[in-house]
Amino acid sequence: MLYYFFRFLEQYDIPGSHLWSYISFRAVLTLILALIISAWFGEYFIKYMRRKKIFETERDPAIDPFGEQKKGVPTMGGIIIIVSILIPVLLLCRIRNIYIILMIVTTLWLGFLGFLDDYIKIFKRKKEGLKGKYKIVGQVSIGFIVGLVLWLSPDAVVRENVNVRQQNQEIVVKHKTDAVKSLQTTIPFVKNHNLNYSEILGFLGKYKVAAGWILFVLMTILVVTAVSNGANLNDGMDGMCAGNSAIVGVALLILAYVSGHIVYAAYFDIMYIPHAEELVVFLSAFIGAMIGFLWYNAYPAQVFMGDTGSLTIGGIIGVCALIIHKELLLVILCGIFFIESLSVIIQTQWFKLMKKKGKRVRVFRATPIHDNFRRLDSQLDATSHYILRGWPKRQFHESKITFRFWIVSVILAALTIITLKIR
Repeated sequence: MLYYFFRFLEQYDIPGSHLWSYISFRAVLTLILALIISAWFGEYFIKYMRRKKIFETERDPAIDPFGEQKKGVPTMGGIIIIVSILIPVLLLCRIRNIYIILMIVTTLWLGFLGFLDDYIKIFKRKKEGLKGKYKIVGQVSIGFIVGLVLWLSPDAVVRENVNVRQQNQEIVVKHKTDAVKSLQTTIPFVKNHNLNYSEILGFLGKYKVAAGWILFVLMTILVVTAVSNGANLNDGMDGMCAGNSAIVGVALLILAYVSGHIVYAAYFDIMYIPHAEELVVFLSAFIGAMIGFLWYNAYPAQVFMGDTGSLTIGGIIGVCALIIHKELLLVILCGIFFIESLSVIIQTQWFKLMKKKGKRVRVFRATPIHDNFRRLDSQLDATSHYILRGWPKRQFHESKITFRFWIVSVILAALTIITLKIR
């Protein structure tokens, strides 16, 4: 809203009003505002939750050795994150931008889904929360909506990059004049690193474009569901998910900026996405909200984000990557989320397979994988055999685990950025 107000004042040459046309100015202002809101609102939210005695459900000491210290800690802190994102975005973004609309809808949709899950856990005293099938339906639905909008909206277009050979035989990257609907996405470590979904289905002939868009929508559903679940699984230690997500947010901000800047897009030989630069402002709010939330969520946590926060965070990351056609880079960028999810899949599937043979065999001491590093041998199920029982050899405090996961996230984020030049 403030963006449109100051752009209106610019017509009358009001001093300073022109600053609002600069992405960098609005992005920094948004980050600061999100930090302030999360710090200020977070304090009042925590006091309110304590007054109402809305606490985290008691944790199983067999799963969380430090769970005794976390009794009486309020949950549903994802509300702090959502408020800290949406207020700066509504004030400082171009709300009519199709990409910002998608990000706001995703934030509200998955925030509400996570809120339902937390509400059922706390007020209905059901440990499992919202049934898994309903949660999946909610994630698939928003993935379908996002994919459909990116397919059908006339505003969701790109200017594809092409290599042009000059007279001096030098190859220069340029962008096509016309902005078009595109099924291309960036592949890491490949020379001409664009993959066209329709080309995968080239055997369908004249139907390959329509089939390509259907494949893209399915890919959107997969990405949104996978990343939101990965973030949800990563939210198991104080500051873990918020810190990792802030790091991912910084990398996405850089990718969104270069994708929405025609000069940098040409330099990195990637698609130019008109109006994608507005995502920089949204991601600045996201990063500010994450850092501000860490003020209260870092060890020892004064509030937990709950599914209200973790599902929202994963959805934001996934949709943003899809908008800038960098969804395949998420395998690297969100490597921590991917490993967390993979560890759970391996653990559950292997246990089921062995159980059919009459054996109780597990791969890890505990999953998601971060729990494996804080579990002692004395806390293991005596009736089960553990393949990786001796790894690690000692228990780590969760603050050390969290910091080390952050370090890995920084490495993965840096690697994601340099894939634009390493081919």
